[in-house]
Amino acid sequence: MKIESDKALIKSGLRAGFTLGGPITLVNENKDWDNWTSIMDPVNPIADDLGLKEKRLAFETTKPRPGHADLPGGVKWNHHDLRNVLERASARETAARVAAGSLARQFLEYFNVQFAAHVVAIGNVTLSVAIDYSDLGALADLAEKSEVRCVDPETSAAMIEQIKLVQKERDSLGGIVELIVRGLPIGLGGLSQWSDRLDGILAQALMSIQSVKGVEIGLGFESSRRRGSEVHDEIFYDESGDPARKKFFRNTNNAGGLEGGITNGEDLVIKIANKPISTLNRPLKTVDVSTKKPAEAMVERTDNCIVPALGVVCEAAIAPVLAEAFMSKFGSDNMVEIERNYKAFLDSEY
Repeated sequence: MKIESDKALIKSGLRAGFTLGGPITLVNENKDWDNWTSIMDPVNPIADDLGLKEKRLAFETTKPRPGHADLPGGVKWNHHDLRNVLERASARETAARVAAGSLARQFLEYFNVQFAAHVVAIGNVTLSVAIDYSDLGALADLAEKSEVRCVDPETSAAMIEQIKLVQKERDSLGGIVELIVRGLPIGLGGLSQWSDRLDGILAQALMSIQSVKGVEIGLGFESSRRRGSEVHDEIFYDESGDPARKKFFRNTNNAGGLEGGITNGEDLVIKIANKPISTLNRPLKTVDVSTKKPAEAMVERTDNCIVPALGVVCEAAIAPVLAEAFMSKFGSDNMVEIERNYKAFLDSEY
C-alpha cells in the first residue's frame, strides 16, 4: 500500500557498489511494524491493556476470508488465531522479492537483457490499441508514466474509473499484466529433465506470487484453438544477424521465446492473470473457526486493486530464474570470467 515507502538498506555483501562474493543482506523496514509490537511479540503473551483497535486486530481473527490462505493455513497448522497464518501469507512478502530480484536484474542488464511490464487489463477494461514493441525502454517509460502502468492514456483513464467505482462499492478487481524480456541468448534452460525446463521454472516463480491464478507464455491458450501451421514460428537465417541468436530469427513469436523449455533467442513474452484480492471492505460470508457459526469475514487493511504493482513484482520474480539459467550456461566466480564465457559463445560458430 502507499503508506509503505520502501527503501532497501544494504547491510552486507557489497563494497563501493560491487558485490564481494559473500551473502548480500537487504533490510526492508515495515513502517507499520510499531503498531504491532505487542500483538506480535515473539515471547510475551498479548497484553491485557490493549486499546479497542488493538484488541480487534489481536482477537478478531477467527473469521477466515474466502479466497485467502486463512482457513487452509489454519487447518494445516491447527491455528485458531488466523493472524498466525495471514501475516506470513500476505503479499507484503513481495517487497523482499523485488529488492532481491533487482540485483539479479542488474546482473542481466549488464549483458544487455531488457525488461518491460505493462498492464493490459483491469477488470473488464482491456487494452485494445496496437502496441509498439520495437523499443522496450520506451514501452517501460510509458508504463511508468501511467498511474495504472498502462501504455495507452485513454485505457488508463478507463481503468482508473473502474477502480474508483469498485472502491465505492467496497469490492476488488483483478487484471492481466504482460511481461517482455529481450536479449536472452538462445540456449538457456534445458530439456534433459523436467525440472530443467525454463518455462516450468518461470511459471512456478510467477504462480507463487500472491493472487496470481494463471500464466500464459507466448500465444498460450490461443495456440490450442489454431492449426499447427498457424502456431509454430518459421525459422530464418541471416549471416549478419544477432550473434546471441546464432543468427537465426523468426518473423513471428507465438512461442513466446521458449521452445522445448529452452530460450530460442526471441523475446520472452508472458501474460500473468491476477485475481481480485481476497480482503474486501464488504466482507463475504464465512464461518467462525472457533464457534463454527456463520459470520462475516474479517476485514484487514487493504487496497482494492493491486494489478498496477504486479508487473514490478513479476519482473523481480523471474529475474533470479533467468540469472540462474544464464549462470548455468556461462557462469563462473567473477564477472570477468562470465563475460569472457558469454563472449566466447557469441563468437562461436554454429
